[in-house]
Formats: sequence, C-alpha cells, structure tokens
Amino acid sequence: MGARTVTHILRGVVAAGAALAIASGLASCGATTPADRPEIVVTTNILGDVVTELVGDQATVTTLMKPGADPHSFSLSAQEAASIENADFVVSNGLGLEEGVAQHLGQVDAAGIPHFVASDAFEPLAYTEGDTEGMDDPHFWTDPARMSAVVEALGMQLAAEVAGLDAETLEVSVADYASQLEELDMWMQGEFDSIPSSSKSLVTNHHVFGYLADRFGFTVVGTVIPGGTTLAAPSAADFAELSADITAAGVPTIFADSSSPDDLARALASEAGIEVRVEPLFTESLTPAGGGAATYLEMMRTNTERITTGLAPGSS
Repeated sequence: MGARTVTHILRGVVAAGAALAIASGLASCGATTPADRPEIVVTTNILGDVVTELVGDQATVTTLMKPGADPHSFSLSAQEAASIENADFVVSNGLGLEEGVAQHLGQVDAAGIPHFVASDAFEPLAYTEGDTEGMDDPHFWTDPARMSAVVEALGMQLAAEVAGLDAETLEVSVADYASQLEELDMWMQGEFDSIPSSSKSLVTNHHVFGYLADRFGFTVVGTVIPGGTTLAAPSAADFAELSADITAAGVPTIFADSSSPDDLARALASEAGIEVRVEPLFTESLTPAGGGAATYLEMMRTNTERITTGLAPGSS
C-alpha cells in the first residue's frame, strides 16, 4: 500500500470521527438532562410515589418526608426548605396533615409557585368524634377511589402548569396508573367481602381509616388516640371507654400504625381484659424497598391482607 493511499485512509477516518462527534454533540444538545428537568417537590412519601409514577423521568421529584416518618410531625432542614421554595411545582396533601411544614407551604403560595393540594380533588369526610370532631379528615389515601380522583386532577394540573412535560406521555401515565387504582379498588372489595359484616369493626391508633370504612363498609369502633393526629394523647377515661367498646364489639385485633409506636395499643389490649392481637399497618408512610410498603399500591395490598386476616372469624 502506497503512502498516498494510507494518507487518504487516515483522512477518511479523521473526517468520519469528526462527523460522529458533531452529530453526537447535536443530539446531546436536544436531549433533556437532569439539570433541564422541572423540579417537583412533594411533601409526603405516599404522594411522592404517585407523582413519580405519573411523571417518570420527565421531571426531578423530591419527596420531603422520609420513609417511616410521621406526616403530622416531620420537619424540614434548611436545604429542604430551600428546595420547596425554589420548586417549579409543589404537591401537598392538605387538610392540616403536614403540620410541621405548614409555614413553608404558606410561603410557596405567597411566592406564586404552582401548588397542587390533593385534598382539593374530592369532598372530604369530617371526623365524628374525639378532639378533632367536625374537622376534615386528611387521610383520604386509604380509599383508592378518592386517590383516583386525586390522580386525575393532578395529571391535569401537571399538564397545565409544568413546562417541559410531554403531554401525550403524561396522559398515558395517568391513564395507566388510574387503571391500576381501579384494579386495586376491585381487589380490595373482593378481599373485604370475605369478612362477615358483623366482624367489620376497626380499632386503630388514631383516626386514619375513616375513608376506608366509608368506601368498604367498615365500622370504626374507636381509636387509642382520640383524634386525627398522632400528636394527641389518651386519658384514663378514653382507655376505659374504648376498652368497653372493644369488649362489646368482640374486636379480635387492634391495628397500630407502623410509623408510630404501638405501646398504646398494647396497653389498651391489656386494659380491655380480653385477648386482642395488635397488628401493624402501613397507614401514613411508605417504607424502604423490601419493607412491605415501598409503593402506595404495595402498602394498600399489604394492609388489605392484614385487615382481612386480623378480622377473620377465629383470628383472636
């Protein structure tokens, strides 16, 4: 091979390499990088999971509440407070659930940052007893039908107010997740239908299952903590009254929130003077992967199985 031929070959290789580099550079200019994605900040990890399912990798989703935390009492670091105040879009639960971050949510609204409040998407239920009687119950996610209403409203607001999201991709994600929620709702109904109506009585740490009871025909006999927040505390009279109610209803299992200690529930089981099991449920917070409630859908399925087993005849 002559020197001239070799030179031509080398020139061809260099030219091809340059062309590839230019093409690659042009492609990267058109691609969406993490720095270019809209920033969505979500208060609770249940809603954080749902938002992530809807937007996928089209946006950066920051969830403020850590797995296993209590939504009534978690607070923000200075860095987290900065993230919520510099977000492109904020998602919160509403109805006073996020007591520790209420001030920051007020600043979000004052700054005019687009803010989706999940509880605006449905008609809330009111507490019927305890120190929160008459106030709206924020624990809507225990009813998958109400979660479906939230997802529909959230999808519309994301499409309208978050620049950079592909409308068609978002629409497909919303429809797919709504289908999964419908399937979950039907499955839960089938599981709960296996419990005799006379056994569909719930006792929990605090008022968290009002929406589930309303949707699936349960009776909330009472709660260990007489209110809608884990920050309240029961009195001796509260213990005595609920113990009598448990005995009268023949409740075989007390369900304790996994995000808060179950000492109170165990004390009540002892106070009632009957054999009552204490079963943990994932009611207000997701878990890390492998913990039984890594996603909203997994949490609901795990809770349904535990409630069904705990209230089955002969379960005490």
